Amino acid sequence: MAISDVTEAVRRGGPTALRRGLDRALGRLRAGIWPVAQTAVAAALAWSMAVVVLGNDRPFVAAIAAVISIGAVAGQTLKRAIEWTLGVAVGLTVADLIMLAIGTGPVQIGVIVGLAMAVALLIRGGIMFWTEAGVSALLVAGLDPMTSGVSPDRLLEALMGGGVALAVSAAFPSNPSLRAKLATQPVLDDLATALRDSSAALIGGDIDLAEQALSEARCVDASVARLREELDGGYQIARFAPPRRRHLGPLAHYATAADQLDFAVRDTRVLARAAVTMVRERGASDGQLPEAILGLALAVEALAGYLERPDFPVDVRHFALGAAEEATATLRTNNDLESSALVAQIRSTALDLLQAAGMGPAEALEALRNPHEPASEPSVAVR
Repeated sequence: MAISDVTEAVRRGGPTALRRGLDRALGRLRAGIWPVAQTAVAAALAWSMAVVVLGNDRPFVAAIAAVISIGAVAGQTLKRAIEWTLGVAVGLTVADLIMLAIGTGPVQIGVIVGLAMAVALLIRGGIMFWTEAGVSALLVAGLDPMTSGVSPDRLLEALMGGGVALAVSAAFPSNPSLRAKLATQPVLDDLATALRDSSAALIGGDIDLAEQALSEARCVDASVARLREELDGGYQIARFAPPRRRHLGPLAHYATAADQLDFAVRDTRVLARAAVTMVRERGASDGQLPEAILGLALAVEALAGYLERPDFPVDVRHFALGAAEEATATLRTNNDLESSALVAQIRSTALDLLQAAGMGPAEALEALRNPHEPASEPSVAVR
């Protein structure tokens, strides 16, 4: 966690925000420690194999290709990992050939990088492919030709390093379910924080806090995007690494919840905007609406437990239905435009959370209409 991040956390939220930031940093470490170990092993193996097979006593290109490819596998799909590896090979090959013709220097470096990327684009249009071709070309062009020279072995080194990296990733894959779990937690934390701040802003009539909650709600999209990336990477690991096939079921569970959380984030953003309008127009609110929004925050926090134990969705459903019921009850005494808009968003967000907790669309709608009837067993559904 950067010093600037710590300072900002203390300024905005005090010790609680700082602790949350530190927890996330430790979560990233737990999620990334296995890819770090994979990278170290792959780099060492690639170097050793290049020394033995190619007879090169300094096969740094093989080690670099291994590090790049492991990084791609850790955060991306297998297709992108292969694009990275091939991009390294193309960049090295093109750069070597061009250096034979025009030598090195500031102008030559620009020509070499540009031509390497152009050749990569002709071969394939993937951004990972041609970007890595340019990076690899720059690496070769920046070497001292008097000591390193132009080596035809660099293409073989790059392919060897990438192959070793893919083999290590397949033989010793990371835990895709843990990756999904750790990526889901920031979404839940940010979403709950935005809801709690909206509730507090309504209670205190604090327009600054209301606008902060709206800003927080807008920022959750980044966490959702990260979750989807982790799910994509996790599916690739589970499908192509036999030891991790058993994680396909839990990943599908997280993927279903992620779809509904995406909807909940969007509805919370609209809810926070409605809260800003209400605070600006009416000031503090001492009614049931703040309590209903707080109920949504409790439902979001309970989702973490449900995702670990899908057979126990009671808390999520209890809080979500309670929030919707409490919000609807306010319309008996206040049916003005601001209140009606806020109630609609509370109910919509509750519907999203009910589906994230395993209810189907029709079942969730029926539960909102008849909140006192017992809910059926969890079911997996996609909205």
